[in-house]
Amino acid sequence: MARGVENNLEGLQIFVAVAEAGGFTAAAERLGMTKANVSLQVGRLETQLGATLFNRTTRRVKLTEAGQALYLDAQPALATLRDALLQAGHGAAALSGTLRLTAPVSHMAESVAPAATQFIRQHPGLQLELHASDHMVDLVASGMDLAIRLGMLRDSSLRALKLGEFAQLPVASPAYLQARGHPERPQDLAEHDWVALTLLKTPLSWPFAGPGGEEQAVRMKARIKVDSAASLRALLLAGAGVSVLDSFSVQEDIRQGRLVHLLPQWTLPKGGVYAVFPPGRHAPAAARAFVEFYRVLLARPSLPA
Repeated sequence: MARGVENNLEGLQIFVAVAEAGGFTAAAERLGMTKANVSLQVGRLETQLGATLFNRTTRRVKLTEAGQALYLDAQPALATLRDALLQAGHGAAALSGTLRLTAPVSHMAESVAPAATQFIRQHPGLQLELHASDHMVDLVASGMDLAIRLGMLRDSSLRALKLGEFAQLPVASPAYLQARGHPERPQDLAEHDWVALTLLKTPLSWPFAGPGGEEQAVRMKARIKVDSAASLRALLLAGAGVSVLDSFSVQEDIRQGRLVHLLPQWTLPKGGVYAVFPPGRHAPAAARAFVEFYRVLLARPSLPA
């Protein structure tokens, strides 16, 4: 190992983040750092190693052979270290008080609440208040310490960290598809009964990418509109039509055959999972600890992405 690398734990962590995020910009968002700082830290690590870790082009960042080898060695060790720190955290610095956390209704039920249950077991001195809402909660007015939000953040002034990503999946019930037929191409969706989620910025326009890299944008016609992802899922299960939901919400429905993943060879842009802190005040220790705890859970392969 090159001289000094054994002391560059931060550089290794940043390197792994870039490898997992697929680029310096995405890694910077996830880490809460500037892109320039991320690039600087990776450059220092490459200098210490005497090896190039990423092939960089204007369009993509890809691991070199040396980078792939380092990632395979470093990622499991860092994940184990993070898990150990989280498990020991309540002994090293006990958390107390009340953590007030908000998240969308479906995501709260499917992911955040189970994670919060594990987290609070590790911190017996901590109390927890969960607020589920599909509408944008004013964190300052509501007294929330932390919000977990999905999709794309529209307000660039927010204090936010990107924790992970999820797939957006077009789905419908078997009963609906038996009556109306299976779409074979993205444009076929325009002829189906679309259920629009009005929380989205463009609920009727969806850009699909094909297996060969081809792109196809489809404009839907909504027969039903709804302002709740949980209600949208209920409508789809009842056979009301076709729509797109996040993989957190529908993974089990697809596995159990209650919903069908349509056009699996085509993909939609991935959405982000963000931790958002109230502006104007320092984030409480409990909020920061939960964010790191939840980031580790999201990175595990067993969870939807």
